Amino acid sequence: MTLPFLPIWFFNLFGSILMIILSFVCLGKVVELKKSDESNVIWIYLFWICCGFIAFVMSRSIGHILKWHFLYSGNESMWDIIRPYTGAVNTVMFVFVASVTLFFERIWKIHQQVVKDKQKLQSTHQELLYLSQNLEKLVAERTASLAVSESKYRRIFEVSRDMILVAEKNSLIMDMNPAGYKMLGFNDMASDLKQKRFKDFFSSKADWETIISSIMEKGFIPNHEIILKRKDGSEMLSLVSGTIDHGPSGKDAPIHFIVKDIEQKRFLENQMAQTEKLASIGQLSAGIAHAMNNPLGIILGYTQLLMRDEEVGTERYADLETIEKHVKNCRSVVEDLLSVARSSPTARASVKIHEIFDEVLNFIQHHSELYHIEIEKDYDINAPPLLLNEKKTRQVLMNLILNATHAVGKSGTIRLATKYNRDNRDVTISVSDTGYGIEKKNLSRIFDPFFTTKPTGEGTGLGLSVSYGIIKNHGGHISVDSKPGKGTIFTVILPINANGMGDSP
Repeated sequence: MTLPFLPIWFFNLFGSILMIILSFVCLGKVVELKKSDESNVIWIYLFWICCGFIAFVMSRSIGHILKWHFLYSGNESMWDIIRPYTGAVNTVMFVFVASVTLFFERIWKIHQQVVKDKQKLQSTHQELLYLSQNLEKLVAERTASLAVSESKYRRIFEVSRDMILVAEKNSLIMDMNPAGYKMLGFNDMASDLKQKRFKDFFSSKADWETIISSIMEKGFIPNHEIILKRKDGSEMLSLVSGTIDHGPSGKDAPIHFIVKDIEQKRFLENQMAQTEKLASIGQLSAGIAHAMNNPLGIILGYTQLLMRDEEVGTERYADLETIEKHVKNCRSVVEDLLSVARSSPTARASVKIHEIFDEVLNFIQHHSELYHIEIEKDYDINAPPLLLNEKKTRQVLMNLILNATHAVGKSGTIRLATKYNRDNRDVTISVSDTGYGIEKKNLSRIFDPFFTTKPTGEGTGLGLSVSYGIIKNHGGHISVDSKPGKGTIFTVILPINANGMGDSP
């Protein structure tokens, strides 16, 4: 059984025409979309796909129409001639569509990368646009922030009480704060220290080698005690810390030093140790003094009783007189020991320190040979009267001036000076001489009981100890500064009466 030919031909013809119409409709829609977004790769891809399908549809549809026309008209030989060409066109169109699809896969990757780059460019463009519009404002803000930061750290650098020093690895000074200039004895910051080396201020070159070796090995050195030399040659006990600053590049890294002056700290520590030592010795001295005082009193009493029964001028009387003299000397030493140990308040009155100075000086001049010793006075006329125990104050000044006369020998200069410190409400008294001075090893023991640098028989070693105790009981302070070959200065600081007694106007 065979189907009728006409319906088949009709539907084949109708389908071919419909395919042509639909393919052109698709092409029109793609062209419309492509015009709306020229840069969209999808629309370009679909445009070429539609072109390929239109060519394919045209070839296939026309081929079908011709085929049925020749078959229906009985010209099959003509169809046999045309058929290979329509098949070739169809094959070429399929190859074209496949090539477009394969090529598009690569184009799509490139497109995605281009889109990303475009987005980055747009973002960068926006940033550049923002910076361009706000550059002046940003520069002003950054400049202000930098100025504040620089001012902050410059202020720390300037106002620090410790030395802050920046030096190269070879110790050449690059920068130093005002405190550093002052610590090294340079009063004028205009002094050019940038051509000097930090190690030249070290008293010991070995200290510098130790410090720089540690910094090069570890990158830093913690607190290290050294002795620095000031401009005038005097020495200063210091605590040095150093850190190498590699900076951003790490090349030619400078070294930052912080130097603390611990001379005063060490002095206070020594003073505290001295005070504790004297307190212990004072307690021991008090015990010894009380134990010796009664036997000495008995010996002195019996000696004086025996002297009553002896005629003056006899050998026995002379022996008793010698015993009496030495017993009195022993009792004097015992009294000095008790003075060292005694801390009870003493009767005080308003006295003028300059008058006591002159009285002591007149007494010594009448009893000692001071003809070749020059006495210099530098009294502060504004110094007010002080609330003191006059007898004990005279004893202190007597000890200090006698020590000065012994130090200068037969010729030299003794200088007596006072200075009123209105802000601190105290008076500074100094007794200086041009004698040989005191060895450094003896300075820490100068106020110890029974310690003396005088030859045997010329001193008991209690004068300065007693003076130290008297000044401390008055709420004052006594210190000594001496360099061998340059002389000695004893400094006493006494407070003024808290009620302002005698305070100068």
